Amino acid sequence: MRNISDIIEQYLKGILHDSPEGMIEIQRNDLADQFSCVPSQINYVISTRFTLEKGYLVESKRGGGGYIRIQRIELPQYSALHTHLHQTIGERIDQNVAEGLIYQLEEARILSKREASIMRAAISRECLMIKLPYRDEIRARLMKAMLISLLGK
Repeated sequence: MRNISDIIEQYLKGILHDSPEGMIEIQRNDLADQFSCVPSQINYVISTRFTLEKGYLVESKRGGGGYIRIQRIELPQYSALHTHLHQTIGERIDQNVAEGLIYQLEEARILSKREASIMRAAISRECLMIKLPYRDEIRARLMKAMLISLLGK
């Protein structure tokens, strides 16, 4: 059985997907009431599952008429994708940013679920048991090599 965070995430992704603008505005308290949870649960879902690394821009306005705006950031077209990935990865990349990028590519259906899983395993701290900053440098090289191989030059 899925937990409440998964259910809220899927709900938000669903309405975001159906939004013609690629953006939604939600009231945190209304959403908490809808899912019978505390408002901090909504904050947790948004702050952990709708990050910039995962392809989302989140903006919030506090106060009586406050809202949380979530906007999906689309990846560049294939012609610019290689340049975008090279710039994003750079000379070193930490595990959270790398996993966020893999997540974004999987969500955009550029990587299959299997390819994404293999990449996550290859770049994990458990696999790269090397001291920083070398671990992040090797992770960047691995990411570039895998993505060039999977996406073509």
